[in-house]
Amino acid sequence: MSAGLIAAIVDEGLGNSSYLVDLGDRRALVVDPERDPAPYLAAAAERGLRLAYVAETHLHADFVSGSRELAAQGAEVLAAAAGRTAFPHRGLDDGTEVDLGGLTLRALATPGHTPEHLSYLLLDGPQPRALFSGGSLLVGAVARTDLIAPERTEELARELWRSLHDRILTLPDGLAVYPTHGAGSFCSAPAGSARTTTIGAERATNPLLGAPSEDAFVALLLAGLGTYPPYFSRLREVNRRGPAVYGPEPPALAQLDAGQVRRLADRGVAVVDVRPIVAFAAGHVPGSLSIPLRDQFATWLGWLVGADQPVVVVLGPSQDRAEVVRQAYKIGYEHLAGELAGGMLAWHAAGLPSRRVRLVPAAQADGTIVDVRQDAEYTAGHIPGALHVELGSVGAAGIAAARPLTLMCGHGERAMTAASILEAAGHRDLRVVVGGVADWATASGHPLKTGR
Repeated sequence: MSAGLIAAIVDEGLGNSSYLVDLGDRRALVVDPERDPAPYLAAAAERGLRLAYVAETHLHADFVSGSRELAAQGAEVLAAAAGRTAFPHRGLDDGTEVDLGGLTLRALATPGHTPEHLSYLLLDGPQPRALFSGGSLLVGAVARTDLIAPERTEELARELWRSLHDRILTLPDGLAVYPTHGAGSFCSAPAGSARTTTIGAERATNPLLGAPSEDAFVALLLAGLGTYPPYFSRLREVNRRGPAVYGPEPPALAQLDAGQVRRLADRGVAVVDVRPIVAFAAGHVPGSLSIPLRDQFATWLGWLVGADQPVVVVLGPSQDRAEVVRQAYKIGYEHLAGELAGGMLAWHAAGLPSRRVRLVPAAQADGTIVDVRQDAEYTAGHIPGALHVELGSVGAAGIAAARPLTLMCGHGERAMTAASILEAAGHRDLRVVVGGVADWATASGHPLKTGR
């Protein structure tokens, strides 16, 4: 096995890794690809490889699978028979082995994260060389078990305990482990920043594996589960049925003039402004939702915009339109009505009204401070007296605190998203902190508060 046998293709926004495996005969296997086939085709072409197989560890809830896209390029799809995948594939059961031509891929039933979950053991002759653990064993963590149904969370946690102890931890300590979920993934229990690990390293350091009993493991795992985007509830079925195939190039956004955008907005179409927060603060379409285009764009689009609600996008002149489409499509969001042609310059030229939001440095955070980070971030350290409402709940929270409201997060992007939601709901005295709680602590000289 050459040193470059396995190449990781990482999605920093969703916190997931896919893997390209060089099979040694100018063919390749891809494990858990996301919807856009371009990164896998490019990685294979760079190495002179043809994509022969694509293996799915489970029906993903956090992204649309790229298996059908790669199948359209000639790859054979390998997936759990128990998943009842509705498009052509080779269904695998526990212990099924696939001859890859010199190497062997063995399916290991490891239910827990999902009921049909498989891990894949890559063998070179009789020697195990790598484990693709999907959403079972992660780096310093395990994947969550509450994505199927609330009433099955504990049942699946107990199945995961058995999968780990009866199947995965029986493998050699030196075996390399390649998880799908990692840092930044809402499918994961809290973890560090590393993407790969070994069986021995996890046995020695993973706090969940150190639980003294099944009951203790379940209690520890369930205590670490936070909120997750609502689109998770529908993507498993999208992946089971098989998403539409679009090819390596995403469709272009339709160009809409300012009058068309206003009429669409009046009919309830969401206007999503993907410009940086400074540009949004300086002037934006009234009622528009600020979600800056960055690695995490897809997560917040899927969290805050209804699955069937069409979207018009507002971009800056130098932003990547194709990236907006790619990120939307990877979470199954395909209702893109188009973009505001000419951006805010065209909106202003048409004489249409706009709104502004005040930006303030962390040292000037005052009034009612609303911290919109995730619960784990808030409890790790926040400004004393700050009101905490996770961004995903801002729209439903009915914040009735004294004004002005000063929104803050880690850097400013999520705070601006929250401000745009509140502005659309009628709040006017809003400020957004540029920076985060660490900047406030440095500027004020006061310590942060931990816990609730």
